[in-house]
Amino acid sequence: MTVLDDVGVATEFDRAMSRLRDLDPDAPRVYAVANMAVQSRRRWWALASGGSSGRFAALQARAAADRSDPARASIRVATDLVHCVVGRVAAAFVGVGQVWDPGPENVWIHLDSDVGIDWVGVRDVTLRDASGRPPVRGVVSVPCERSLAAWTAHRASLSLHVVARGLAELGPVDDAAIARIVGNSVLGASARVPYLGAVDSEVGWQRGQALLDAFTDIGLPVRATTNRMT
Repeated sequence: MTVLDDVGVATEFDRAMSRLRDLDPDAPRVYAVANMAVQSRRRWWALASGGSSGRFAALQARAAADRSDPARASIRVATDLVHCVVGRVAAAFVGVGQVWDPGPENVWIHLDSDVGIDWVGVRDVTLRDASGRPPVRGVVSVPCERSLAAWTAHRASLSLHVVARGLAELGPVDDAAIARIVGNSVLGASARVPYLGAVDSEVGWQRGQALLDAFTDIGLPVRATTNRMT
């Protein structure tokens, strides 16, 4: 869905989402996120409310119905939520060099009729960009890609804290496993997004490494627990 601003021009957010949807036309919601301003709130919930609203518990119960091991069910839920927070924004960072705010107060999650996560939305569609292009409406320029990676990792880490805290209320959570999921999510984006044609493979790899470095710098040991692709 194309979103127009108040002068009838497609927004920067819409153009970025169009590129991400085109990565996999058969599954356009895998990488792109929705603008919550134009979505109905049916089956949507704010990530920040996941624990208090019982949404994490519902995801855990749904995963447990398919798995006899509660720990494996928790990892399944953690993997899905990490993709919502990290996998999608990493794909944007790698593929278009722009990111939205992955902080917990900005991320919304949509569930299908089977209580499975099938889409993610954001309330604030402002993008951060390190390309050095002249500033445009809806885009905040940052000095360089390293700065962009640092900001992205910091904001995403706040959402990851919400996820870890919410899951911990339901049972033991392996923090090392979550760090491994985060690392693999970034590495997956840095390999698959270039493969899908969004960006040169070397550029994609370098951006993925910058994001891994940024997570490491704020204390998330993604390199210590990730199967590296060297």
